[in-house]
Amino acid sequence: MAASSTRSTRNDPVITRTLRNPSPLPGFGLAFGVTMTVLSIVVLLPIAALLGRGLMIGPVGLWDMLNSPRVWSALVLSFRSALLASLFNLAFGLLLAWVLVRYRFWGRKLIDAAVDLPFALPTAVAGIALTALYAPNGPFGQILDVVGLRIAYSQAGIWIALVFVGLPFVVRTVQPVIEEIDREHEEASATLGASRLMTLRRVVLPTLTPALLTGFALALARSVGEYGSVIFIAGNLPNQTEIAPLLIVIRLEEYNYDAAAAIGIAMLLISFAMLLAINIIQIWSRRRIGLA
Repeated sequence: MAASSTRSTRNDPVITRTLRNPSPLPGFGLAFGVTMTVLSIVVLLPIAALLGRGLMIGPVGLWDMLNSPRVWSALVLSFRSALLASLFNLAFGLLLAWVLVRYRFWGRKLIDAAVDLPFALPTAVAGIALTALYAPNGPFGQILDVVGLRIAYSQAGIWIALVFVGLPFVVRTVQPVIEEIDREHEEASATLGASRLMTLRRVVLPTLTPALLTGFALALARSVGEYGSVIFIAGNLPNQTEIAPLLIVIRLEEYNYDAAAAIGIAMLLISFAMLLAINIIQIWSRRRIGLA
């Protein structure tokens, strides 16, 4: 009796489909193989080639190529500007996403569509447009020049260009999470006597923290390697407004491939360390929210 029951269960197509839990994607082996192949071609092989070049040069050779005021100035400028721009985008992107989700006003859809403009606009076109706006003879540059502020051909111009290219990453990462937040939690917090600031700090921000860190990491990664929109507005003065990606291009044009690889390896290691720290903070915040 038990054997016949087991046999009928195995032959039942409905139960079999339920136990197998079918997926629209192909089998694990095929999907994993295609994923790893594409990942290797696009990401792993270029990084391996760069690190292999560094092994051929050797630690001493790499340090000799990096240990110069021009290289350190370019690296510091690139990562400092990217970090400051990403921090600004973290705060302003949260505010912009909140306004787009929670409020209805004329022109909201137009602003929402404009957020994606840096994705579609070529970076060189963005750099030329920003330079035309903030140059001393530009519409914004003339106004700022009256009060003694210079944006184009300065480090401030680099910061503005990085803010422009990095803002959509924060907005588009946080916006769906804000849409899913239940307003009843905020209303319950207000009913219990919490102020708006306390509700924001104890109810809203803990929910948004993982998405904010993800958007911050994406904006930082994009800003560190940004080239096209920066070179037009930066001025590209060595030890002043010269970014690391531009210095890599200069070394390649000089056929100094080892020096270009050395700078690339330095940027890779620093970026990996920064993103690793962000991921650790993100994991910690998720565990803290889970425990709460």
